[in-house]
Amino acid sequence: MEKKEKQEAQEIVVTESNAAAKTIEYAIRSNAPVDQLEKLLMLQERHDANQARKAYHVAMAAFKANPPKINKDRKVKIPHKNGSGKTEYNHASLYNITEKISAELSKYGLSASWNTKQNGAVSVTCKITHEKGHSEETTLTAPTDTTGSKNAIQAIGSTITYLQRYTLLALTGLATFDDDDGKATDVAEEVITDDQLHQIADLIADKNVDIARFCKAFGIDDIPMMPKKRYAEAMLRLNAKKVGKTQVKK
Repeated sequence: MEKKEKQEAQEIVVTESNAAAKTIEYAIRSNAPVDQLEKLLMLQERHDANQARKAYHVAMAAFKANPPKINKDRKVKIPHKNGSGKTEYNHASLYNITEKISAELSKYGLSASWNTKQNGAVSVTCKITHEKGHSEETTLTAPTDTTGSKNAIQAIGSTITYLQRYTLLALTGLATFDDDDGKATDVAEEVITDDQLHQIADLIADKNVDIARFCKAFGIDDIPMMPKKRYAEAMLRLNAKKVGKTQVKK
């Protein structure tokens, strides 16, 4: 969104809010009945909530128009339990993601926070809140990460960090990219929505598709990082079972 369009949208929000406030002020001066004032106050609350929602989406649109560059700054090596080798991949650290995204979000009056729950599996909810009060959130759940030689606490902590990273990326609609020799080569890319994520995950389970092979075929670290522009292709290939056919890895 251009700077001029953003400013015009914000001016509309302010104008409408001032008009509603003046209506209530006039009713008070006119000694309106209490029940009428209560209805006006309820309307004002609904109006304010609606304006806050509009302000949130204006800010998020402006944020997405100039997304931050998020390079994959960490390399992970996971040895296979049978000793046959190891899995290696690059990923963006939570610090790298939060530092760059939070800095950009704050420019538009937005901030991110997380809430964690554990009941067997670990659930992490990321919430982005606008300074006017409106917030939106998304939740991802996963079993504890028992790869490597982690103890119980480390396994939980690893899963929490993993989910914090991907919930923030999912809620902002961004993806990371590989950084060659420390030089960023592209901007963050819009990823699939929560609904699209669940549709792909359901098909993977139904078709007994190997998740690792699926991700490798699309050049991604995990399903939430599927670029939105490749969602239709992923669904077609899954329905045709053109991506791995072995048992889904737990």
